[in-house]
Amino acid sequence: MSDSRTFRVQRATSDFRWPNGARIGIVFNLAYEAWSPGKAPGIGPMGNVLQPGFFDTNAHSWASYGAVRGIQRLTRIAAANDVKTSIMVNGVLAETHPTVLKELHAAGHEIVAHSYGMDVIPVYFDEAGERANIRRTGDLIAAVTGERPKGWISPRGTGSLISPKLLAEEGYVWFGDCNDDDLPSIITQKDAPEQRIVGIPLTMDVNDLPHSIRYGNAPATLIDQFRAILDNASQADAAPFMLDVTAHTHVFGRPAGAWVYDAMIKLARKRDDVWIGTRMEIAEYALAQGRWFKDEVF
Repeated sequence: MSDSRTFRVQRATSDFRWPNGARIGIVFNLAYEAWSPGKAPGIGPMGNVLQPGFFDTNAHSWASYGAVRGIQRLTRIAAANDVKTSIMVNGVLAETHPTVLKELHAAGHEIVAHSYGMDVIPVYFDEAGERANIRRTGDLIAAVTGERPKGWISPRGTGSLISPKLLAEEGYVWFGDCNDDDLPSIITQKDAPEQRIVGIPLTMDVNDLPHSIRYGNAPATLIDQFRAILDNASQADAAPFMLDVTAHTHVFGRPAGAWVYDAMIKLARKRDDVWIGTRMEIAEYALAQGRWFKDEVF
């Protein structure tokens, strides 16, 4: 999100089209996540919450599956389908699993900065602290891959009101801490028009974690939801839109869910009204298509 008093926001018009004239743009994301040393996720497979002050070994072990098995399984599926994914990566993984990160980058996947750890949420920081976290995360990833990340998504998609400004100043091309659109937008600082960044919404309609962990749905039902969106959304309304298909490596990276990710990729690739790309490809495309972006009207 961004503060309209500080930023100029240009929204895509209804005649926007994706490459090849497609009306639906799809990004296949992977969330490759970890927590800071000594920290555990606040959710896990067990329904009963531990008493405060105790380290949740169960939740920590459950989340660690993503680095042990999940990331390899899901990227094998992407490779078999000739799809490049946008992979959210915490900076701590550059410290603990540098070889894996280097291989992901070498394979051509987009590496998306995802804060230092899942417990390091930018909205909790003052400006100096947030800037330091952005820089630290980028430095760690660049030290392994040889390239600074160009895109950023905060844990739980929760940046601060000044995140677009700080990220643009650090050289980021796009960020995904926005959920107020289903098309990219171009955000410029009013007092520094040379600083601009593309807002690419993180859509939650096809996301394994809320679908199966929060709401307890069977993995297979996500295929039905995805198919229904593709079959019906364009018939109900001709406006273009984008859709994220997001798998967490510790959730659908397991055999019970990975086949669903594979099925959704295959389903999307069969359609001629769909364009599949990475988030960086969306950002570059948006910046090159100025005629389709107009100032937000209140």
